[in-house]
Amino acid sequence: MSFYGHLVWFGLLALLAGCSVGPNYHSPKVALPANWGEVGPGGTTNRAAELSQWWKIFDDSVLDSLVERAVTSNYDLKAAEARLRAGRALRGAALADFLPTIDAIGSYTKARRSQNALSFPVRLIDTDTYEVGFDATWEIDVFGGKRRAFEAANADLQAIAEDRRSVLVSLLAEIARNYIELRGTQRRIAIARENLRAQAEALQITQQRFSAGLASELDVAQAKAVLAGTKSQVPSLDTAEKQSIHRLSVLLGQPPGALQAELEKAASVPPTPPEVPAGLPSDLLQRRPDVRRSERQLAAATARIGVVTAELFPKFSLTGMAGYQSLETANLFSAASQFWSAGPSVRWRLLEYPRLRAQIRAQTAQREQALAQFEQTMLISLEDVENALVGYAKEKERHLALSEEVAASRRALELANQIYAVGRGEFLNVLEAERSLYQAEDALAQSQRTVTLNLVALYKALGGGWEADAKMK
Repeated sequence: MSFYGHLVWFGLLALLAGCSVGPNYHSPKVALPANWGEVGPGGTTNRAAELSQWWKIFDDSVLDSLVERAVTSNYDLKAAEARLRAGRALRGAALADFLPTIDAIGSYTKARRSQNALSFPVRLIDTDTYEVGFDATWEIDVFGGKRRAFEAANADLQAIAEDRRSVLVSLLAEIARNYIELRGTQRRIAIARENLRAQAEALQITQQRFSAGLASELDVAQAKAVLAGTKSQVPSLDTAEKQSIHRLSVLLGQPPGALQAELEKAASVPPTPPEVPAGLPSDLLQRRPDVRRSERQLAAATARIGVVTAELFPKFSLTGMAGYQSLETANLFSAASQFWSAGPSVRWRLLEYPRLRAQIRAQTAQREQALAQFEQTMLISLEDVENALVGYAKEKERHLALSEEVAASRRALELANQIYAVGRGEFLNVLEAERSLYQAEDALAQSQRTVTLNLVALYKALGGGWEADAKMK
C-alpha cells in the first residue's frame, strides 16, 4: 500500500473513532407529586428548605460541637472517604487505557545450533545474543468500547461519592438522634427524682399521721408502694443515659466513656422551630444521596452495555518495536545493531459471537435491574418524607394534649391533698393523683423528645447535611 493509501486508511479510522456503540444514557423520567401530601399540620410548609446545616436550627452549642468533631473523626466516614479514593484510582486506570502501552525490553540468550540441522556451514555454533529496546501497542478506540468503559468508571466514581454523602447524612442524623435521646432521658430522670422527693415527703407525713392515729397502716403501705414503683424506673433511665453517651463517644471516634464528663450535666431537649420548610418532592432527585447514587449506578450499567457491544467489532491497533541487538556487548549500541518494526493490526473475535451476544443480554438485564432499583429508591424516599411529616405533625398534636393533661393532673393532686387534709377524702385518691401526675409528666417529656426526633428524621429523609464537611473546612 502506498503512503497515501495509509493516510486514507487512518483517516477512516479517525472518523469512525467519533462513534460509540451501545445506548446513550438519558436520566430516567420520574412522575412525582407536585407537593407533599402531609405538609401543613405542625408548621411544615412547601417553601424551599435550607438543609446544609439543619442541626443549627436547634441553637445548641453542644450539638454543634459534636457534629463538627464527628465530621472529622468518625470512622465510618473515613472508610467511605477511602472507598472514594479507591474509586478515583480506578477511574484513572480507565483513563490510562486510552494511552499506548510501552514496555522496555532487555534480554540475554545463550544458544548452540545443531550442526546436523544446518544445510550450510556457519561461522558460529555457540552464540551469545544481547538485546535491549522498547515495544509499543496502541489500540485505536474505533467503536467506543474504551470510551464507554471510562463513562462507566466515571459514573461508578460518582456513585461512590454519593455513598460517602449518604454516610455523612446518616452520621449527622445519628449524632442528633442520640443527643436528643440523651437530653430526653436526662429530663425523665429529673422528673422521676422530683416525684421521688414528693412521694418520700408524702410517705413521711403518712407515717407521722399513722403514729398519731390519724391514718391507717394501709395508707402507709400504699405510699411505700408508690415510692418503690417510681424508684424502679430510675435504674433503666440511668442505663439509657449511659448508653447514649457511649454511642455518641463512638460516633466521634473515641472510647465509649470519653464524653462522660462533657455530657453528664443535664440540659433540656432542643425545641423545634415554629415553621419547618420541606421543599418539594422534585427536590429529592437532587438532594437525597441514595437517589443520586442509584441514578449514577443506572448510568454505569447503561455504559457497560456499550463496553460489551464493542467486542462484536474488530479492534484496530498500531504496534511497533525498536532497539539494539548484537552478539557482542562491545558493539551493542552501534548503528549496525539497531532494529525496528511498525505497522497496523486487526483482531476480530468472530467465533465468539454467541458468547458476546449472551453478555450483551446479561448486561441489558443488569441495566433493567438498576432502573427498577432507582425507581424503588425514589418511592422509598417519598415514603420516608411523608412518614416523617405525618409523624412530626401528629406528635406535636399529642404533645399539646399531654401538656393539658399535666396541667389537669397537677390541679387534681392539689385538690386531692386539700380534701384529704380536712379529712373528707381517702388517701388513695392522693396516691392515684401523684401517680397520674408522674405518668403524665414522664409522657410529656417523652413526647417532647419524640417531636424533636421526628424533625431530625424529616431532615434526614430530605437528604440534608451532606454539604456540611465542605462548609466546615
